[in-house]
Amino acid sequence: MPFANNNGVKINYEVEGNGPPLVIQHGLTSSIEAWRENGYTVELARDYQLILIDARGHGRSDKPHDPAAYSPQAFTGDILAVLDTLGIKKASYLGYSMGASIGFYGIARYALSRFNCLILGGMSPYNNEIEQQEFKPRLVTMQMAAEQGMEAYVSFLEKRNGIRFHPDYRARVLANDPVALLAVTRSLATWPGAEDILPKIKVPCLIFAGEADGFCAGAKKGAAAMPDARFVSFPSLNHVQTGQSSELVLPHIRKFLAAVNQ
Repeated sequence: MPFANNNGVKINYEVEGNGPPLVIQHGLTSSIEAWRENGYTVELARDYQLILIDARGHGRSDKPHDPAAYSPQAFTGDILAVLDTLGIKKASYLGYSMGASIGFYGIARYALSRFNCLILGGMSPYNNEIEQQEFKPRLVTMQMAAEQGMEAYVSFLEKRNGIRFHPDYRARVLANDPVALLAVTRSLATWPGAEDILPKIKVPCLIFAGEADGFCAGAKKGAAAMPDARFVSFPSLNHVQTGQSSELVLPHIRKFLAAVNQ
């Protein structure tokens, strides 16, 4: 399996499909496999060269235990290391949840010249009181995972949500390093807001969120502050449901990318 190296941190990536390059970045506790499980890759690989990346702290990439290793600059550097390894000068970007945070807080500020467009879902570019309230339960559950193990974390989430996770998803979450995930979450909670950079994001952007997602209002507000952004919301869907609902999300992504790449 291929790895890129960013200052000693190995980043796992996979490439599939043919066409204009599209970087795809997953959310917290997830991995490359989420895009496959939720039906994104089979559709997008028909028309695009997909560059799927395991974010540091996740999947087969290295997993530092220091929160300082998970800055926006570090995540952005990982993506650029992959692009440089592949010899790709410019690509489109799709990120969901933490992947969208990397887009807002990292790529938009430090590497926008390397991207034709941004597709950012399930995240707000602000880090105010509302967003902090959304992060608090994530910190609590990650602390529990670090202290009691991933099995306790998954069981807690299943009980809280009244569901039983699909075996494949459950196995993928259980495979995580809880100490690394806690470090990631602690770092994410301290990232400075991106409101100052929004007016400078002049590439085409698609911003989307479920209307039952606590980050939806901030995502909509952020899109309105960007020069060339459109916002799409999905009624009744929460954060997790939106990311899993590729049958609803993909038509908007495909239409947007077709316009950008025409």
